[in-house]
Amino acid sequence: MTDATPATWTSYDDFAHLRFDRPQDGVLLVTIDRPDVLNAANERLHREFSEVWPVIDRDDSVAVSVITGAGRAFSAGGDLAMVERMTTDYAALLEQWSDARAVVDALLASVKPVVSAINGVAVGAGLAVALLADVSVMGESARLSDGHTRLGVAAGDHAALLWPLLCGMARAKYYLLTADFVDGREAERIGLVTRCVPDADVVSEALAVAGRLAAGSRTAVQWTKRVLNRWMVQAEPVFGESLALEMLGFMGPDAAEGIRAVRERRPPEFPSAR
Repeated sequence: MTDATPATWTSYDDFAHLRFDRPQDGVLLVTIDRPDVLNAANERLHREFSEVWPVIDRDDSVAVSVITGAGRAFSAGGDLAMVERMTTDYAALLEQWSDARAVVDALLASVKPVVSAINGVAVGAGLAVALLADVSVMGESARLSDGHTRLGVAAGDHAALLWPLLCGMARAKYYLLTADFVDGREAERIGLVTRCVPDADVVSEALAVAGRLAAGSRTAVQWTKRVLNRWMVQAEPVFGESLALEMLGFMGPDAAEGIRAVRERRPPEFPSAR
């Protein structure tokens, strides 16, 4: 792990790249806080995406959390240096395999409702958090993409598990195979997100939803979330295979070419396509 990692994640002070505010009773606002790199996830932030939810669940003063990104983006995916290490360092690959699974498992196991306020671009691990939230509010000009195939690896993370449930298999196959971007209005239309609102209203609308949930019966809300998440838990074998195939792809030549193409800002020329 880069950055110092605490042995036990017990308080909000343990997190280096997440900022915490309490805008109203019962609501915790979590802000992804690496705005200088559009909130891209390095190894530390990738781990924090999974470790934060148990800490929130233990905080009796919080009923609902809202997660958003600082600055112009929700999260611009994985830090390119971290992704590049995965193609050359087996230990780094194993670490990210474990952490990627932990993000999905932790969100599905979390007790309290999570609302995402999707501002700007959302891809990679950040997109997994945005869409696995129980309610997702997205700005009109915000854009999301599962860009795995663009990088030369299989769509792992959350996508094969979640997208068919949200927008149907036909659309899921199209967007996951092409890695096309989806804006807020289209994401709402096809069911990828709960609501699309003007960009300036994303956080305020997410907080309003969170306030309504926080004012309700905690047991009723939490147990309803638990039951609905069983639909996704049933599909976890799909998730496990997709994540394993993604990691296998990072060991091949296509991923190395995909990273070079990103760095050189050109279309990739994948060896497997020749």
